[in-house]
Amino acid sequence: MELLFVVLGGAIIGLAGRYFLPHRHTHGSALIPAVGVASASILWVALTWAGLKWDDGWIWWITLLGTALVVAVTDLLVGRLRTTGDDRLLHSLTKGAVAR
Repeated sequence: MELLFVVLGGAIIGLAGRYFLPHRHTHGSALIPAVGVASASILWVALTWAGLKWDDGWIWWITLLGTALVVAVTDLLVGRLRTTGDDRLLHSLTKGAVAR
């Protein structure tokens, strides 16, 4: 049951990252929320296997803050790489073009 709440928390953090971080126009609408869900689930399971109890506050803080960090880094990295790639492609397509 707790994993359901963790997945929901990851989705909410991912949605918040989607709409509050700057590179929203460079990726699809489901990418960052999906990263939030996946990272929250993976962190939760890893911390459970590491021996943290589900009713301890530390597992929740580490999972939710770690998810927020992963979402922010992913958004910034994907946005920067996508913008750079798009600029490079535009430059290669317009090289040698003559404006009228």
